[in-house]
Amino acid sequence: MKKSIYLVGALLFSGVVLAQKGRPENWYLLDPSADKVYGAGIEEAYKTLGERKGEKVIVAVIDSGVEVDHEDLKDVIWTNEDEIPNNGIDDDKNGYIDDVHGWSFLGGAKEDINYEALELARIYQDLEPKYSSLQEYEVPGDKKEEYKYWLKIQVEYEEEMNANMQQYQTMLLLLDYMDRVEKQTNQSFSKAANKAYDPGENGTDQQLQKIMKLILLGSDPGSLRDELEHGAEAYGGMVEYSLMDADSLRRAVVGDNPDDLTEKFYGCNRYEGPDAMHGSHVSGIIAASRTNDLGIIGEAKNVEIMVLRAVPNGDERDKDVANAIYYAVDNGAKVINMSFGKYYSPNKDAVDAAVKYAQDHDVLLVHAAGNDAKNKDVEDSYPMRYLNDGSEVTNWLEVGASSYKKGKNLIASFSNYGKTKVDLFAPGVDIHSTVPDQKYEDASGTSMASPSAAGVAAIIRSYFPELTAAEVRDVMMKTVVPYKGKVLLPGGEVVETKKGPKTKKTKVTLEEISITGGFVNCNNAVKYLMEQGK
Repeated sequence: MKKSIYLVGALLFSGVVLAQKGRPENWYLLDPSADKVYGAGIEEAYKTLGERKGEKVIVAVIDSGVEVDHEDLKDVIWTNEDEIPNNGIDDDKNGYIDDVHGWSFLGGAKEDINYEALELARIYQDLEPKYSSLQEYEVPGDKKEEYKYWLKIQVEYEEEMNANMQQYQTMLLLLDYMDRVEKQTNQSFSKAANKAYDPGENGTDQQLQKIMKLILLGSDPGSLRDELEHGAEAYGGMVEYSLMDADSLRRAVVGDNPDDLTEKFYGCNRYEGPDAMHGSHVSGIIAASRTNDLGIIGEAKNVEIMVLRAVPNGDERDKDVANAIYYAVDNGAKVINMSFGKYYSPNKDAVDAAVKYAQDHDVLLVHAAGNDAKNKDVEDSYPMRYLNDGSEVTNWLEVGASSYKKGKNLIASFSNYGKTKVDLFAPGVDIHSTVPDQKYEDASGTSMASPSAAGVAAIIRSYFPELTAAEVRDVMMKTVVPYKGKVLLPGGEVVETKKGPKTKKTKVTLEEISITGGFVNCNNAVKYLMEQGK
């Protein structure tokens, strides 16, 4: 999910993400059997496919935006052939003007939304005028349940805002520490500079030196400052915008009515947006050019990335998510990657309808499980495969994050999990991929695991086009690489002691934290299908 894209972000959110010493840069493409690396088996799958030809598959990336002219992405970006660029006319009459490579539901005539309020803050802002001045005995009988909900929201809002403020202040603290190290040592911040720094009697700097030593085990010093600055900007923006009138800001920038869920034709064609880092990284994992001898190699051949901007820094709106799904389905996507999520969905019915629409039109939805080390069997996130009408869609794949090397740390320490809610795990730690300004960086999160699985789904849909979305999901589930060892439970287990609750490191099997008990593997899926005569 978007809020923990960077390694340092995951570290500050959920505890230490252990460094992957000796990992190959392209580890997510490798295979456990052939390479002794728990990648997705991509390169072995292409060997198995041999001379077999694949069909073109459109993968929609609903995200923060994508740098469509990146050297490693420009050749794989979807182009709407029925739209004449920049003529101000809706040539294909789909309701969106000049939607050449996709659409943004976060922009208006002149401006784009970068930061948005948290969904929790939007709910708080809606209920606060109604109930903040009332005592329970003053609340009418037919409003008692909503009032109880308001009391719950009030507590959780304050906790969330405090947590985000702490993250913001922590990142500023680390940035200030880096400045002091560079000034004293007269060199760029690095492991050596951090070690050489003399904190003197400054207890805070003594602690920060230890923290930075830990962070530098698994992060490139050259990109660490950028990661921290981006994180500080994102957290600061979420806090600031969650204190403002979220709906008024939305109306002023985009121009739609955020309460009107029937609106579909709003937004703009500035689908890159002001912060395309997350969406660009996701897109590179799926489909960065495999033939241009530049940068990285993506997973899937024969893929075009459709860019749909609906995820700001902050929480996405249900209305935008629903409309992005409709757009993707109506414009030919066969796989939709959704590396985002939240824990409140006030307009879930609207998203449910779009998810059902995707199922009815044979489109596979691949979703990131989340980066909060939570058990989704206890607390699920949105969007989800379970609809309000009690049904469960069959075109949904829920993906947790894993690292490259077998052992107790094989599952990412930040990854959400669930014996009945998370389908499988996929590469999501230290993934090297495309970012804006023609650059490449490592990032970690279930945001990276989801496109790792979506890339596999795209390969299957390309080379075995007769399979339905539900059949693709079933094959991916059936052909996982199992793991018989035990791994550390993400986040640990909270146990009661005489001194109060304590987090205990607990080892579990993969069957205890996922439906399949395994890792996505493209080569296994391809071999299985070919053996079945597909």
